[in-house]
Amino acid sequence: MSRVSEEARSQIIDLVREFIRKDVEPVASRYDHEDIYPAELIDTMQEMGLFGITIPEQYGGLGLDHVTLAIIFEELSKGWMSVCGPIGTHLLMSAIIAEHGTEDQKQRILPGMATGEIRGGLGLTEPEAGSDVQGIQTTATRDGEEYVLNGRKMFITNAENGNAYAVLTKTDPNADPPHRGMSCFIVRKPNPGLSVGQHIDKLGYRGVDTGELLFDNCRVGEEDLVGGKEGRGFHQVMGGLESGRINVAARAVGVATAAFEAAISYAQRREAFGVPIAKHQAIQLKLAEMGTKIEAARLLTMSAAQKKDDGERVDLAAGMAKLYASEICGEVAMDAMRIHGGAGYTKDFPVERYYRDAPLMIIGEGTNEVQKLVIARRLLERYRE
Repeated sequence: MSRVSEEARSQIIDLVREFIRKDVEPVASRYDHEDIYPAELIDTMQEMGLFGITIPEQYGGLGLDHVTLAIIFEELSKGWMSVCGPIGTHLLMSAIIAEHGTEDQKQRILPGMATGEIRGGLGLTEPEAGSDVQGIQTTATRDGEEYVLNGRKMFITNAENGNAYAVLTKTDPNADPPHRGMSCFIVRKPNPGLSVGQHIDKLGYRGVDTGELLFDNCRVGEEDLVGGKEGRGFHQVMGGLESGRINVAARAVGVATAAFEAAISYAQRREAFGVPIAKHQAIQLKLAEMGTKIEAARLLTMSAAQKKDDGERVDLAAGMAKLYASEICGEVAMDAMRIHGGAGYTKDFPVERYYRDAPLMIIGEGTNEVQKLVIARRLLERYRE
């Protein structure tokens, strides 16, 4: 992954901001309220090269660093967080293949992912296995030169509009500990054994197709086993989730920033007791806390992204960034609604959307309760007596 000069980074970010201003903001509220998949916006993002943000240049991607990735996701989320969905999970899949795939897999899959012709997703969560990844029940049984997949995956972004997935399975259901029997496969559409189940109707994060993937004797070749060896899937997927948590933290910073900017603008226009409410100390205290929390979250996120770019282990840094940024996003969105008063509870203002979108970052990419356990475990390792 190449370092990006400040000039090049500024050009990319300016392009993203113009896309948000011109194409996204005019339609975001309607698309969100009506749960419309933003096909034309996603196509524009494909033309901009955003499906290949972190894919290495030798495979046709932009090869951008994680700091630039975080800034891009923050800016996209300030406009409408849902447009991050189709490329966020896509880049997570591409990271798994780029870091752990065989050279044949990289050559076959990554160029198409870089252009957006292949649009990817991650098949991880199941009805009975969310935070407990080792509890998944989807199996992959070897049959000659093929594997046969059976199971059900839930909450899959790009389930309907994607056409390739990194799917975590159990190739050895009797392994102890269970993670040693887990393997990751590349599964592409169309496949007669793969179908899309229900479309999941969500509180927030609307406009993003989220659904089920059903595997019924779904056959894939042995060449689609990521890395070419069984038993490595758990660590492959967990490694990909590290960059995913930086992505989610950046989204949280973006949504929180949008909520804050809406609140501080409204506070200077709305009058109460003869003066703008921004002159009231109660409102000023809220604004001060909101701004400080956002800045702290942004610094944590950029620190984690920089560590990732430096090749350091980032499970602690990414976990802290995701935990803090998502929690303050929820707090800031609530405070923004309170500053708006009754108007903020209506659909006439975007703060109600920020409030509905915020919980996704708290729950998604590993719940914050699990993040705290991961953080504590790493801290105990660091300070072991």
